[in-house]
Amino acid sequence: MKKTVYSLVLSEDVVREIDKLAYSLGTNRSGMINQILADYVSYVTPEERSRSILSEVRECFSGLGAFQLPDTASCNMLLLRTALSYKYNPTVRYSLELSREALPEVGTLRVTLRTQNSALIGAMAAFYRLWRELERREIGEQETAIEGEKFSRSLVLQSPTGETGIAVGSEELGLLIADYIRTFDTALKLYFCREGAPDALPEILSLYRKYRREQRVIL
Repeated sequence: MKKTVYSLVLSEDVVREIDKLAYSLGTNRSGMINQILADYVSYVTPEERSRSILSEVRECFSGLGAFQLPDTASCNMLLLRTALSYKYNPTVRYSLELSREALPEVGTLRVTLRTQNSALIGAMAAFYRLWRELERREIGEQETAIEGEKFSRSLVLQSPTGETGIAVGSEELGLLIADYIRTFDTALKLYFCREGAPDALPEILSLYRKYRREQRVIL
């Protein structure tokens, strides 16, 4: 959303209260005034939409003991942590950053694993390549990047029927994102449970196709 600089004459007392509210919500004065005015005229700002989407994603994971949800001050970013069953149970970190662009652009999912273990880094990279190839075959080439134990994937709304102009509300979009992360995480843990054996691939493929069948649109 394009933003323009405007001059406003405001009471110092009002500004003081706005600054307090902005600080408590992790935003700045301009952002707070923008949100107050948007609420008054019943306009949903990109920031408010992002908060609504992330709230839905958090709700989907809040009841799952396998995931930790660290607090973040950003209105367009969410972090998830989960343990990987591999020797010392290293932590996998999912970082979701929502795009400020209009749909079908949704955002970027990044997956990282803090480790110096070369065997583990190699195994993670192997899974990332497997996942990238699986998606390429099932839904076409996606914008991904693999760098050792780091993986990133652009999330874009896609229709299995090739439909354009897809309309998705914040709640549905939050559920779509959560389902994608859950599917990815389940496949990752299955891969490591089977120690990367070839017989894990049919199960991972079946898992991914089930995820696709259950969605009106996918990421």
